[in-house]
Amino acid sequence: MSQYPEASFIKSANKPDQFVADEGAEVAFAGRSNAGKSSAINVIVNRRQFARTSKTPGRTQLVNFFSLRDDARLVDLPGYGFAKVASRMRDHWADLMAEYFEIRASLKGMFLIVDIRRQLTDFDRAMLAFAEAVGLPVHVLLTKSDKLKRGQAANALLKVRRELGELGTVQQFSALNRQGEDEARARLEEFLTLSDEQ
Repeated sequence: MSQYPEASFIKSANKPDQFVADEGAEVAFAGRSNAGKSSAINVIVNRRQFARTSKTPGRTQLVNFFSLRDDARLVDLPGYGFAKVASRMRDHWADLMAEYFEIRASLKGMFLIVDIRRQLTDFDRAMLAFAEAVGLPVHVLLTKSDKLKRGQAANALLKVRRELGELGTVQQFSALNRQGEDEARARLEEFLTLSDEQ
């Protein structure tokens, strides 16, 4: 059973004036295309097909707002990297995300979805820079951990943790065998309940 039985899609936005009202608390999910962001969201919310998954990377091209419960939202940000789109569209995404991070007072934290086999990419570092600029706490999900042997996964975790330093926390995660789902869900709740003073 889902820990968020009232969870539902609210709307998609292609520009800032289409964002939902800036009230309550929301947590953004960001990640390079093909990092497993939609699958991770579905496991954490415990709802199949809650966020659309696709075999074609880069399907999330809008800022998608989901309600988890009253005054608590999850925001699925555009993923890119593998997405085959025009550079003009990529520039639009970058501008849209920069503005999103700058203007959202209700934004309490960010989950950065990273394929454990690829580790942090330039895109991931750009997202971390957005978060650092506005003092936003970050939690990194190293997805697809089932694809590596235990020792390899442990080494990848240590490497990312060292690179992150004080910027955020990190964990292993697998949507396939649901490794790390409780830890991820607990972190999501921590972000959603952060007080305005923090």
